[in-house]
Amino acid sequence: MSKIVIIAGSPTLGSRLFGLTDYVQEKLTQAGNSIDWFSAAELPAEDLLRANFNSEVVKELNAAVEAADAVIIASPVYKASYSGALKTILDLIPQKGLQGKVVLPLFIGGTIAHLLAVDYALKPVVAALGGTHILSGVFAVDQWVSRLENGGFALEEQLRVRLDEEVAELNRELARYRLGAEEQKQGQVV
Repeated sequence: MSKIVIIAGSPTLGSRLFGLTDYVQEKLTQAGNSIDWFSAAELPAEDLLRANFNSEVVKELNAAVEAADAVIIASPVYKASYSGALKTILDLIPQKGLQGKVVLPLFIGGTIAHLLAVDYALKPVVAALGGTHILSGVFAVDQWVSRLENGGFALEEQLRVRLDEEVAELNRELARYRLGAEEQKQGQVV
């Protein structure tokens, strides 16, 4: 079992982004992973905007990220970049906070024209936080996610397939990390 943190950078709870994160969380939980969840829409705005490192929620976020094997960074794309709300969360993670973590980006935007936001906007920040193992991730177009009347989301088949592939890749990478850690432990015992 791996520990995974999901950081959702949407400032609104009704965002289609949660269609992606809910789907991925369900698949990862079914595979036996433990999930911690942090959403910009639910974190105290005052703590985020003032970079309150002494906030209990910020301490909880950083402890969860430190203990995690993987971090999923999810955001809507606005004007060719991830949300400002996500940036405020990432600014609270310590300098090498993503070192040794597998990072999976999940982005959603109004048009496929923003596809490169992951490469040009997110990856440099992840690298600045010590992250070196960044999976390809998934960029979805808003129209691939529909809101359901009961409050959930429906995802188009092509999006579900792509999310399934990335979840499988994340699980493979986490298994590889666990195997490496076990081999390292055995080498230290000898």
